[in-house]
Amino acid sequence: MISTRKGLIVSAAAGSALLLAGAFIFQALGYAPCEMCVWQRYPHAVAAVLGALAVVVPGPALLALGALATLTTAGIGGYHVGVEQGWWQGPSSCSAGAVDGLDPDALFDQIMAAPLIRCDEIAWQFAGLSMAGWNMVLSLMIAGVWVAALRVRPTSA
Repeated sequence: MISTRKGLIVSAAAGSALLLAGAFIFQALGYAPCEMCVWQRYPHAVAAVLGALAVVVPGPALLALGALATLTTAGIGGYHVGVEQGWWQGPSSCSAGAVDGLDPDALFDQIMAAPLIRCDEIAWQFAGLSMAGWNMVLSLMIAGVWVAALRVRPTSA
């Protein structure tokens, strides 16, 4: 079944739904999401809905959009990994700013304005990858499943 177009679509949509469910499970376990973590959830929700639609609505457009959604969350995940690793600065709304040259009042203001959950800190990791890193890797794999579904002839669905 997984080699049919419909099987691949269901697998890709289920993959996004499972990653989204995993994010909520981690949140229930006390790992509050940062702003960028939340951004990564939206494309998975879109991909899951697109998958449900693509099962009943034929045509390649929904499959291409599903691939685009998972590539989008993979891109956000990659950007988030770079912020976590200090390769580049993250959004000021969820990352620590530089403290060089700040007077005590400005430093105090920066501390008080800092978000509770920072995007530049790794809350959990496994095998050297943070949650954002795992999202990136798994989302790229799911995007590959969407592309595989696009390549399968519709008559084999």
